[in-house]
Amino acid sequence: MEGMDKNTIIGLVLIFVLLVVWQQFTAPTEEEIQQRQARQDSIAQTEARVDSLKAAEKDTAKAVELVETEADSMVMLRRQAGYGPFAPASAGEEQTKVLENDLMKLTISTKGGRIVKALMKEHYRLEYDKEGNSTQAPLYLLEDPKNKFEYFFPVANLPSGGVSTGDLFFDVVSADAQSITLRATTANGGYFEQVYKIEDGSYNIDYDLTFNNLNTVVAQNTDHIKLNWVNYLGKLEHNTSYEQRYSTVYFKPVEDDPDYCSCTSDDVEDIDNQRIKWVSNANQFFNTSLIAEESFGNAKLETKMLPEENEDLKLLVSNIEIPYQRSGSETVHMHMYVGPNEFDRLYDMGHSLQDIIPFGWSIFGSINRWIIRPIFNFLSSFIGSAGIVILVLTFIVKLALFPLTYRMLYSQSKMAALKPRMEGVKEKYKDDQQQQQMETMKMYREFGVNPLGGCLPMVLQMPIWFALYRFFPASIEFRQADFLWANDLSSYDAFFMLPFEIPFGFGSHISLFTLLWAFTTLIYTYYNTRHMDMTANPAMKYMQYVMPIMFMGFFNSFAAGLTCYLLFSNLINITQTVVTKSLIIDHSKIERELEAYKKKPKKKKGFQQRLEQAMKEQQRVQEQREAKKRKKKK
Repeated sequence: MEGMDKNTIIGLVLIFVLLVVWQQFTAPTEEEIQQRQARQDSIAQTEARVDSLKAAEKDTAKAVELVETEADSMVMLRRQAGYGPFAPASAGEEQTKVLENDLMKLTISTKGGRIVKALMKEHYRLEYDKEGNSTQAPLYLLEDPKNKFEYFFPVANLPSGGVSTGDLFFDVVSADAQSITLRATTANGGYFEQVYKIEDGSYNIDYDLTFNNLNTVVAQNTDHIKLNWVNYLGKLEHNTSYEQRYSTVYFKPVEDDPDYCSCTSDDVEDIDNQRIKWVSNANQFFNTSLIAEESFGNAKLETKMLPEENEDLKLLVSNIEIPYQRSGSETVHMHMYVGPNEFDRLYDMGHSLQDIIPFGWSIFGSINRWIIRPIFNFLSSFIGSAGIVILVLTFIVKLALFPLTYRMLYSQSKMAALKPRMEGVKEKYKDDQQQQQMETMKMYREFGVNPLGGCLPMVLQMPIWFALYRFFPASIEFRQADFLWANDLSSYDAFFMLPFEIPFGFGSHISLFTLLWAFTTLIYTYYNTRHMDMTANPAMKYMQYVMPIMFMGFFNSFAAGLTCYLLFSNLINITQTVVTKSLIIDHSKIERELEAYKKKPKKKKGFQQRLEQAMKEQQRVQEQREAKKRKKKK
């Protein structure tokens, strides 16, 4: 035990010695102790700063929350100051909804609750490159971002005097593929609602407005809500200058016929103290019309011309009063037509909406609407080519007018039979023009020939000509209809493109239909007037050849359907003239008629007598002037 205790003691002493030695060599220096203390102090300071930052962060979050709350309160106050009871609808996120049927696709925005784009599925725009080649592009109506369709609610104590729905965000109450209900709510629980509904097979939109609990919101003594409709018409056709002349605002008073603003200049129509049935913004072949179930109040309608280089065709502005009865809840029923100017569709809408198609007014428009158009539609039902339909239509018109044409050609044949006798008169009185004219009139009376007999049938045909002049560029059936080299009979046929532009409306192209029309007109004029006596008015002889050349500049940019008709008309005229004068008219019979009439006792008619007296008086005055001249010379 003692030995073991000794060993134990020795071991303990050695361990102690080793510990002392280890501490002596491994113990930190004073500098190391100071560094360790510094690190500990730094850690303590960092932890203190972290704790301080955490406390500050909590204070900042509270501050931010207070600021945001205060900002929201300020925004709401500003909304209330700007929009009054409509403040709840003054903020939101704009969304678009789509209504679609087999004919069109409408895009409606929740901001303002208006149509922002209408795609016509069965119609296209043609885009042309520099070489004149065309490609199809989608056709949209109402797509310009500058457009407006907004209602103005007068509200008391607002700086602007009221609230425009174009600034409001509408909630989608209900929606499906072909209907949508949009609602802008007010602070008092009321709302303004717009409902759009469409059906397959129609361009009609059932459009309803509902005013619910707005009678306490809208300013007192308000009996109408104003609609501000701003529509920048797009360029939809190849010939934009021509399209511009056929685009304007149309309107119909309830108790009157449709009317329109000027098509060729800036114009304003103030419609006061009249109820309005509809207002239509019309392009050449498409329109957007707003139709009241009952009627609208006063309206101010305006059309503004835009420069040719502008991206838009024309600006149309309509300010319309929507009747408001100030009841707790009331609905205004309307219809919108957004689509092509198809006569039958517009006619079915009622209230003479088809009159927006520029067929012309009075007798010319009636001929186009109720005679030419039905014939064309009948022919188109079994003839697929619009160009062939024009040919057949031309033949029918010429056949219907042939009795007048025959009278004109018969009168010309009588003048031709009388021409040898006229030559003798001219030779006899070649030095006395006055006497020559008197003797010529006597001969006309003696043989019963009316020098104007060939003009009257032409005058009677003029209503047909003027009607057709308006029919071709107004009928959507010719739009983008191709025939021979023309790819759009509603626009000019650019057969040759020029590297420069010819002034006076001629353009930078050559229309082949127009060129052929002018050439055949010259041929027809020569053949038809070669037997006419024009010595009394030599300028007329040359003018009849100059006129077709002058009219080339006018028709060169006109609808190819019309110049095609004019070409066919010339060809048929030439054929009718040659066949009638060569095979139908009996020239020997005309000679017998002239001689038989010559032998009849003559009774001067009032007009002939006055004409002869006027010529005698003119001859007397002329003789007196010549006598005075001779005296002066002496």
